[in-house]
Amino acid sequence: MVVPYKHEPFTDFSIEENRRALESAIKQVEAELGKTYPLIIGGERIMTDDKIEVVNPADKKEVIGYVAKANQDLAEKAHRIADETFSWWRKTKASFRADILFRAAAIVRRRKHEFTAHLVKEGGKPWKEADADTAEAIDFMEFYARQMLDIDKGVEINSRPIENNRFHYIPLGVGVVISPWNFLFAIMCGTTTAAMVSGNTVLLKPASSTPIIAYKMMEVLEEAGLPAGVINYIPGSGKEVGDYLVDHPRTRFISFTGSREVGTRIFERAAKVHEGQKWLKRTIIEMGGKDTIIVDKDSDLELAADAITYSAFGFSGQKCSACSRVVAHEAVYDELLDRVVQKTKNEVSHGNPADNRSYMGPVIDQGAYDKILNYIEIGKKEGKLMAGGKGDDSKGWFIEPTVFADLDPDSTIMQEEIFGPVLGFMKASSFDEALEIANNTDYGLTGAVITNNRQHIEKAREDFHVGNLYFNRGCTAAIVGYHPFGGFNMSGTDSKAGGPDYLYHHMQGKTTSEML
Repeated sequence: MVVPYKHEPFTDFSIEENRRALESAIKQVEAELGKTYPLIIGGERIMTDDKIEVVNPADKKEVIGYVAKANQDLAEKAHRIADETFSWWRKTKASFRADILFRAAAIVRRRKHEFTAHLVKEGGKPWKEADADTAEAIDFMEFYARQMLDIDKGVEINSRPIENNRFHYIPLGVGVVISPWNFLFAIMCGTTTAAMVSGNTVLLKPASSTPIIAYKMMEVLEEAGLPAGVINYIPGSGKEVGDYLVDHPRTRFISFTGSREVGTRIFERAAKVHEGQKWLKRTIIEMGGKDTIIVDKDSDLELAADAITYSAFGFSGQKCSACSRVVAHEAVYDELLDRVVQKTKNEVSHGNPADNRSYMGPVIDQGAYDKILNYIEIGKKEGKLMAGGKGDDSKGWFIEPTVFADLDPDSTIMQEEIFGPVLGFMKASSFDEALEIANNTDYGLTGAVITNNRQHIEKAREDFHVGNLYFNRGCTAAIVGYHPFGGFNMSGTDSKAGGPDYLYHHMQGKTTSEML
C-alpha cells in the first residue's frame, strides 16, 4: 500500500550538520566540473561534434560542463524511437510506471544535497531556492505517481440493463517537453515525468542554459528502471530542433514552460496540421506573469514588507510567479514603501550563492542581464528609483535588487514581464481601484492580497483574476499537491501543475460499450 502523499520538507541550513552537508556536496560538484555529457536516444549515449557550453552564472569563467547538441537528423531518430516505444509502453500497467517514479524520488531524496549543490552551480540559485527546487522535483514524482494510480481505477459511468459500459483514460503518444532554466530541476522533472507516468513517450529538450541537471535526472530514472526509449534526452537549438519537433506530424502534444514570445509561437505552430498528421496537437503551455501584491489599508505592514521583498527578489526575481508590482492603499503607501526599501537595502545581499551568505544570486546569462538593465533605464524615466539600479557583469551577471516608486499602471515597468530583480510601486485610493489595477495586465498567473478585511478577501477571491491567489503571504512558493499551479490569459493554457487534473492533459478519454 502506498503511503499518503506529503510534500518533501525543506532543509534548515541554520543547522550545522545540514550546512556542512551542502558545503561538502558543492565541493563534490566542483570536482566534476568540465565533464562532457552525451545525448540519450533509445538508451544509446551519442556524442556530437557540436557542444553546448554550460557556465556558472555567478562565475562565467567556470564551465560546469559541455553537452552534446542534437541536430534535426538526431531529433528525427529520437522521434522514431519514441514512436516505436510508445506502441508497447502505452500498454504497461500504471503501477509499473508509478513504481519507477517512487524509486526515482527515493534516489533523489537520498542524494538531495548533491542535486541542490548542482542547482547552486548550474542555475546560480541561493541555497534556500536550490533546496526548494530539489524538494519540488521529488514532490512532482511522488504526487504524479499516486495520481496515476488513482486515475487507473477508471471513472464510474452508467450502464443500461442490456449493456456494460466502461470509461477510462489512454495516453496520447509522443510528447515534446521543452523545459525552462529557472526551475531547472523541478519544472523539467515535473513536466517530463507527468508525460511519462501517463503512458506517453517523451522527447526532452531542456533549456540550453541548464541542460546538465536534466542528464542527471535521466541517470536517476534509468537507475529506477525506466526502459530505454521512453524518455529521450536531446538538448539542442530551439529554432533547429525545437521547431522541427513541434512541427513533426507524429508529435501528439507539446509541454512548454518559458517566455510568452516562444510560447505563443509554439501554440501557433502546433495549430497547423501537417501532411500525415492524424490529430490536432495538444499544448500544455506556461508562459509567465506580471504578478501583483495588493496591500490594503487594514493590514500588517511588516508581514506585507516581508512578503513583498521575498516574492520580488527570491532567485533574483527570475520566477514566473515573482512579485513585480505592488499596489498599496494610499493610507499605507509611504510607510510600506519605506519598509520595503529599507529591507531591500539592508537585508537583500547579492553575490555568489555558493558561499551561502547571499540572499540573492546572479541572473542567468548576458542576454537576461542586458534586458533587465534596459528595463531599469526605462524605469528611471517612468518612476522614482528608490533602491538598486546597477549591475556588475565583471565576474558573473549580478544586478542589484531594484525598487521604483510612483509608477503609472500603464507604464512599461508595470505592464511587461521583466524576469529580474525589479519591483514597481503604485498607490490606489480604494480596494476596488487596487483590484482594477491588479487585473490590468495581459497575464493572470499569481497574486496576493495583504489585508485584515474579510469582505475584501472574499471580493478578491471572486474578482482578482489569477490562477494562484494568496492571502496574507507572498505570491511565490507554490507547493505540489497543496497549491496547484498555473495561470490564465497570457500566462498559459490554464493547466494546473501539481494539481488533481494535471495528468489528464496528457491523456484522452475512451468509452467502451458491450451489449449483453
